[in-house]
Amino acid sequence: MSHELVHARVREHLERLRLGHLAERLDALLAEAARGEPTYLDFLDALLSEEMGAKQRKRVSMGITIAHFPAVKTLEDFDFKAQPSVDAKLVRELATGRFIAQAQNVLLFGPPGVGKTHLAIGLGRAAVESGHSVLFTSATALLAALAKAESEGVLKDKLNYFAKPKLLVVDELGYLPFEKRSAHLFFQLVARRYEKGSLLLTTNQLVGQWGGVFGDDVLAAAILDRLLHHSHTLLIQGDSYRLRQKRKAGLLGRGSPQTPDAGAEPGR
Repeated sequence: MSHELVHARVREHLERLRLGHLAERLDALLAEAARGEPTYLDFLDALLSEEMGAKQRKRVSMGITIAHFPAVKTLEDFDFKAQPSVDAKLVRELATGRFIAQAQNVLLFGPPGVGKTHLAIGLGRAAVESGHSVLFTSATALLAALAKAESEGVLKDKLNYFAKPKLLVVDELGYLPFEKRSAHLFFQLVARRYEKGSLLLTTNQLVGQWGGVFGDDVLAAAILDRLLHHSHTLLIQGDSYRLRQKRKAGLLGRGSPQTPDAGAEPGR
C-alpha cells in the first residue's frame, strides 16, 4: 500500500476514533518524528501525550465555562505582598484540591475589596484544573434561585443542582441580610452538602454577626456548626485594593475612612 493511502487511512481511523486533535496534528508529528528518529514506543508515547494534553485543555475549558466564574482570576495573579495577612502556605495547600476530596469547607473572611473574590475564583479554577466539578454563584443569586424554585414547586431539583458540584463557591455572603425563608433555604442546602461536597464562602461578616445575617441566632448556629466542622478559614485584613489605588492616584485624602478589619480565627 502506498504511503499516501496509509496516511489517509490513519487519518480516517483517528477521526473515527474521535481523536480529531491527533488527526489535525498528524503531519506535524510525523515530520517531527522523521527529524528525531524516535523508537516506535517513543513515537506512540508522543502521540498519546499530544491527545491527552488536548483532552485536558478541552476538559478544563469546559469546566471553567460550566462553573460560571464572573471574571478571569488566577492564584498566580494574586498579589500576596499587597495582602500580607493572607496565609499563602494555606492557599497553596487549598489549591491542591485535597480539601475537596475530603468534603471540607473553606471560609474567606474580610472587609470589601481585599481580594476574597479573587482568591475564591482562583481556588475554583485550580479545582477545575484538578478534575473537580465547580459552580460559582453569589449569595444573592443563590437565594433568588432557591426562592424561585420553591415558588414553582421544584425546590428539590434546584437543591440537587447546587448540591451536585464537588465544590460550590458562594460569594458575598452577608452583604445583605437574609429574609427568614431564605435563611431556611440556605440551611437546607448546607445540610444537603454536609460531609458530601465542599463549600467555599466569602463573607465580610464575623462569625459572631451571623445571627444578624440570618435573622435567627439558633439557625445561624446550626449553619455554622456544619460549615465549621470540617473547614479551613482565611482572614484577610487591611485596605481595599480600590481604595488603595485611589489614594495612590491622589483621589482620596489622608482623612478618608479606612476599611475596617474583619475578625476570625485563621487556619483550620
